[in-house]
Amino acid sequence: MSSEQLNPATQQQPLVSVITPFYDTGQYIAECIESVLAQTYSHWEYILVNNQSTDSSRSIAERYAREDNRIRLLDTPNFLSQGENFNAALHHISPESRYCQVLLADDWLFPESLEQMVELAEANPTVGIVSSYRLFGDEITGGGLPYSSTVISGRKAGQLMLRDGLYLTGSPSSILLRAEIVRKTQPFYPEGWLHDDTEACFRVLQEYDLGFIHQVLTFSRKDEDSITSKALRFGPGPLRRYMFAVQYGPQFFSGDEYRQYLKRETDFYGEFLAASVFEFKKKEFWDFHRKGLRTIGADFGSIGLAKHVLYELADIILNPKKTIGRVIRLFKNSPPKPKESSAPAPSATKEQSTSP
Repeated sequence: MSSEQLNPATQQQPLVSVITPFYDTGQYIAECIESVLAQTYSHWEYILVNNQSTDSSRSIAERYAREDNRIRLLDTPNFLSQGENFNAALHHISPESRYCQVLLADDWLFPESLEQMVELAEANPTVGIVSSYRLFGDEITGGGLPYSSTVISGRKAGQLMLRDGLYLTGSPSSILLRAEIVRKTQPFYPEGWLHDDTEACFRVLQEYDLGFIHQVLTFSRKDEDSITSKALRFGPGPLRRYMFAVQYGPQFFSGDEYRQYLKRETDFYGEFLAASVFEFKKKEFWDFHRKGLRTIGADFGSIGLAKHVLYELADIILNPKKTIGRVIRLFKNSPPKPKESSAPAPSATKEQSTSP
């Protein structure tokens, strides 16, 4: 048993549940666990959930669980998607926990992270999420709030994130949540689409305030193999902005303010897609955007794509310099032709559609 568990002062602190779902992260998980052990705040439980790993991840986690009774190692009965895994892991937090934090297995916490976040939350009962600056690779993110703003209303936070593009809630690793909110919201993370963690934060901010600490308290690794990174070639940013505007705009804006905001995001997304038509995007690009729109009950007609294509065509015709620039960019970005070979040519395949 850890000496901290025997300390009466520790027992008087609110219990924090830290949860790390992991799958084949043997290269990083020890560093992640060590960052929790190094916290200046010591009244925590640490739940490690192995999602059927095939590398050394589980054996590393098991070693730490044997050495500290505050660490529990669990296994999923079968392989789960990321969203399913996160939601399943949250079911294991202690009934006594007042706060919880999902710490991704390839991220880590700076030593004072839990202490400072709990202190702010305890002083402000209306706060449902505590966030901070984070180190994302070698880049500091989360900026935009005045230094004097440590607590803002959920409505104001939602407006700043939606309309002004402030990245206030970072990643799951960079926020502390009130456990009661997680318990009453099932599933906590929406499953089946990108940016489910941001969606979860918008839901919380409809009822609770945001607390923000103007210090770098967490580190997130830039993962080129992540689901989000792989989707970058499809241009998810404009789609995400439009989806959030439709789903969460009505909760954070009203009247003319919302109508103006929605029009801006619709036009932005429509112009992006219209330009993509003339960049001859492949079928997988259009399938990606169809799927995203379908999740909010929308389609290309909902954003007036045909109208935006006509506007883009007129701009191409009336702006020769823009047209020449587009052709040059397409030429530069096109893949090199394969070298000629004496081998027989492959059989023809069905041509991919390039239109929505």
